[in-house]
Amino acid sequence: MIPLDLVGVRVELPANQPIVLLREPESGRYLPIWIGGAEAMSISSHLEGDVPPRPLTHQLLVDTVRALGADLEAVHLTDLREGTFYAELHLLQGEREVVVSARPSDAIAVAIRFGAVPILVDEALFERVAIELGDDDEEDDDGDVDPEEEVQRFRAFLEDLDPDDFLEG
Repeated sequence: MIPLDLVGVRVELPANQPIVLLREPESGRYLPIWIGGAEAMSISSHLEGDVPPRPLTHQLLVDTVRALGADLEAVHLTDLREGTFYAELHLLQGEREVVVSARPSDAIAVAIRFGAVPILVDEALFERVAIELGDDDEEDDDGDVDPEEEVQRFRAFLEDLDPDDFLEG
C-alpha cells in the first residue's frame, strides 16, 4: 500500500463536478477521485474548521465507532471498477480488526475527523490511475511544493480531463 496526502477538494469546471485530490509525497503523482457534492462539502467544511451545531453523518459515524470502543487505523483505496473507486475503513476494536467497505469520499470524510489516519492506495491500482501534473520545478529549496502552484497545475490538468479516462478498458 502507498500512503497518500489529502491535497483538498476542487471543483471541475464547466461541469461543476467536485474532485478530491490525493498526492503521493514521494513521487508527486496524484490520484483525483470524482465525488458527490455532499461529500465534497463535508470534507471541505471540516478542513476549513467549520463545526456544525449538531453532528452530521460523517461525525455521527466517528462518534459511533468511538462509542463502540473502536478506532480507525487506516483508509484503503482498493479498486476501480467500471469507473467507480472502492475503499475500506480498517477499524481496530481491541485486538480485533474490522474492515468495512465504503465509498472513498465517505472514507476520507470520516478519516479526517479521526485525525492523523493514513490514506493508503493499492500499489497496482495507483500504477493504473496515478497522474502527473507536470514538473516539480515549483518546489522550494526544502522540497516542499507551493500549494498555489499545485492547484494551478491541477486546474490546467482538469481542463483536458474526462471521467472516462479512468474507465478500465
